[in-house]
Parts: sequence; structure tokens; C-alpha cells
Amino acid sequence: MSSYREQESLDGEVLPVIVNNNNFAKGDPTLLSFDDARTLFHEFGHGLHGLLSRVRYPSQSGTAVRRDFVEFPSQVFEHWLSVPETLRRYARHYRTGEALPEALLQRLLAARNFNQGFATVEYTACALLDLDLHARPDPEGLDIAAFEKDFLARVGMPPEIGLRHRPAQFQHLFAGSGYAAGYYAYLWAEVLDADGFAAFSEAGDPFDPALAARLKAIYSAGDTEDPMTVYRAFRGRQPEIAPLLAQRGLAG
Repeated sequence: MSSYREQESLDGEVLPVIVNNNNFAKGDPTLLSFDDARTLFHEFGHGLHGLLSRVRYPSQSGTAVRRDFVEFPSQVFEHWLSVPETLRRYARHYRTGEALPEALLQRLLAARNFNQGFATVEYTACALLDLDLHARPDPEGLDIAAFEKDFLARVGMPPEIGLRHRPAQFQHLFAGSGYAAGYYAYLWAEVLDADGFAAFSEAGDPFDPALAARLKAIYSAGDTEDPMTVYRAFRGRQPEIAPLLAQRGLAG
């Protein structure tokens, strides 16, 4: 997702111009894998963040929020892809229109928890390495190979897992300042998105209108309020970690 023009009302109402470009594999027809569809929903969540913005100042518009909050509006929107009602309606055979068989639908949803223990440790290790590396007072004299070895020993990294990103090619750290010391943001946003969508599960309706209106207020607020203020207004409390553990299949 990107924007050609941000919403603002500083000198009169300016409407946003948002682009959501997904470079899927071309075909005849172009078919989306489940991961492709998740990307589509994720980026459209960012798109909604820009489209629904209702702020005065352009510097606070749309996705111009804190780095560790910007992925919440996109990641929470991914959940509606996996809602069975969505899959039953749209996951159809491109020639016959036949709906996805119910048994396959349930297997697809169950497979989301496959290897989540591995994935959680792999990601968390990189997030901790990022923070540790940026806390070093003498980066010029750092032996990066020795640092990596020492870090893995200190966190007790299982040798069977290893790092998702080795320091030398960890682009989130070094390709720009946007995610430097902020790689943890995706997992923190997943705490928020799991807890946030759990509100709909608790209501027994993934399309609950009252909850949807409160969620829309987050998309509209931009950076006009502290993220936890707008989150608490939506959820009624601070975020909790239990929904994330359940979502990843890690809860007993």
C-alpha cells in the first residue's frame, strides 16, 4: 500500500488517493494462493488506514502512526480472510464455481498452527538481536560474527532453529531507519490483532456492527491520539497476550 495524496483538512478537505499494488504471479486466469489472499487483505488493511483517515494535519494522516502500531490495522484485517463465511462465499473453483469443500476448509484453517513454535522462536530471536545490536554503545568496533555467536548463546537459541535473518543481510535493520530497533513491531502488532479480533469472537459475530464501528475509529484517528488510548476505546481494556498464544496454537 502507498499513497499519492494524504487525507487532511488543514486548508479545506483533501481526500486521500491510495494505491494497493499486489504483484501476484500472472496467469490466465490469475489465481491467488491462500498466502496471496492474506497479503491482499493485509495490504488492504493498510489501504483502509489511509482511506478512512479523518484528521486535520497531514503529518498525522492515515498510516503516519508509531512504527509499533502501524501493522495493527493491516494485520487485524487479515482475520476476515479466514472467517469461514468469507471462504465459503469466495473460495470457489474458478471454472465451476463450486465452493471449497467443508472438510478441506477445516484442514486449511487447522494448518495455520503448523510449525508455530518454530516460527515464534525464529522471529523473536531476530527481534531481540535487533534490539540488542542497537543498544551497543560502540558499533564501530563490533565483531559482528562474535556478537551473533554470543547473542545466540545468551538467549539459549536452539541450534535446530537458527536466525531467520543473519545480521549481514537483515534488511529491516540496515536498508533504512524505518524499522531499525523496531523489528519487534510485527509480533507486538500480532498481540494487538489477535486480542482485537478476539472481541468479535467473543461477540459471536465477526461482522458485529458496534465493534466494527469502534474499530473504524482506529483507522480514522491517524496519529491524533496515543495508540493505547484508541485501542482501549475499541477493546475496553489493555491488550492481553492470551489470544496470541491461542491463535498460534501455543496455549494449553
